[in-house]
Order: sequence, then C-alpha cells, then structure tokens
Amino acid sequence: MPDRITVERDGHVLLMGVNRPEKRNAFDLATIEQLAAAYDRLGAEREFRAGVLFGHGDHFSAGLDLGEVGPAVAERGPHALAGPGRYDAFGVWGKEVPKPVVMAVQGIAFTLSIELALASDIVVAADDVRFRQLEIARGIMPFGGATFRAPAQLGWGNAMRFLLTADEFGAEEAIRIGLVQEIVPAGKQLERATEIARVIAAQAPLGVQATLANARVARAAAEQAAVEHLRETVPRVLRSEDAAEGVRSFLERRAGDFVGE
Repeated sequence: MPDRITVERDGHVLLMGVNRPEKRNAFDLATIEQLAAAYDRLGAEREFRAGVLFGHGDHFSAGLDLGEVGPAVAERGPHALAGPGRYDAFGVWGKEVPKPVVMAVQGIAFTLSIELALASDIVVAADDVRFRQLEIARGIMPFGGATFRAPAQLGWGNAMRFLLTADEFGAEEAIRIGLVQEIVPAGKQLERATEIARVIAAQAPLGVQATLANARVARAAAEQAAVEHLRETVPRVLRSEDAAEGVRSFLERRAGDFVGE
C-alpha cells in the first residue's frame, strides 16, 4: 500500500502531503493514522520549525471515507479522528502540534478540509478551490472543530451560512470570511505555502512557538466546553437512523431522505 501521507524535508520545513488522489484524497483510517504520525514528526524533531499541509493531485480532500471511518467513530467516539499520535492535526481530540502549519488547498476541499484549515495557522487557496461542510447533508454533524472554531474565527453568520446549509463556496467567499489568507492561481498554492513556511522557519524558533502557544491559550479556554459537548453528542448522532441513511445516500450517490430519528 502506498503512503497515504508523504513527508519531505525542505530545510527547516516539513512538507506533509495527503496522497490518495485516486479517491480525491478521502481520509480512511490509514490516512488519519499516517497524518498523526507526520504531525508527531513535525512536533518532535527539533530541526523542523514549521509544517506545510497539502494534497497531491487536483483536490485537497473530499472528506472522510464515511463507509470505513463512520462506523469506527460511532463505536470508538469522535477522538478516532485524531489517530494514535501524540499530536492531533485538528487540535481537538489531542494536543495541538507546537509548531506553525501553513496549509495549501485546491479543488475539492470538503468537510474535514475546512476543519484542518481552521486548525492551521495560515491558509493559501488555489483560485479553483471548492469548500463545503456537508455533514448535515449526510445525517451527521462536523466533529473536527468546525462547529466552534468557525463561529469564533469567521463570525457567527458566516459560519452558520455554510454549517447549516451544506452549501458550496469558493475562494473569494473564503477570503472574505477569513477562512483563507491568500488566493493564488491553481497549481501555485503549494509553492506559495512553502514560501510562507520558510519565512516563519527563518525566525527565532522559541519566539515563534511561544507566540503560537500564547495565542492558543485564549482559544483553548473558549473551546473546552464545546469539545466535551461534542464528545457526548457525536456518537449518538452517528448511531441515528438519519446517519445510516446518510451513508446509504453517500454510497448510492443520491440526496438523503431524513426523518429526524
């Protein structure tokens, strides 16, 4: 089996690439585990001062491979999304990696793609990016941080607009609401994200990490109650009839017929 996550050193920057392009980089359990291992390496190895997260191929990610990951989360709880590593790429179910992450997104960037963007520190988007938080269209709910980070970082109305409708939006809307910080021509997103990461890596590492840690203290204080609520709520939602219908509709490529049970 090829690596689901590629890792490559660029000086003091660790490049981490989602590598399942034949499935539009959908996250199965192996991808989740390998991403956790990459974040562990970024956090633990002293020579790395910043990371870049990107997707190989035309798309960043279509989201979770629901057929495999959905049952695992329903059984084990939402922390299954974090994988077995010391650091959680989503910064919800485990420790946040102590070094900055610049994210590059292109093409389809659905569900967990948005949550990884909200967990990252700077996001560069290709002009062809297509964002969509579509969990509610599949009978479930986001559980990688979107429900509390989007309102806090993007504003309540901006967040509810895409969280409660599952509507798709593009790069211009994403930069308007603050989800991304730069838009570049498609194909240039990884190059630009790496340039930014190199600039960060050239600064004093202790100062960078202390600045990041202090900013996160304020964010974490506001998030803790929401995380505990998610821990209790997500398994119940994933065990619902609507969630089962959501998986069926996903596999059958049709809209879900939900009953509220």
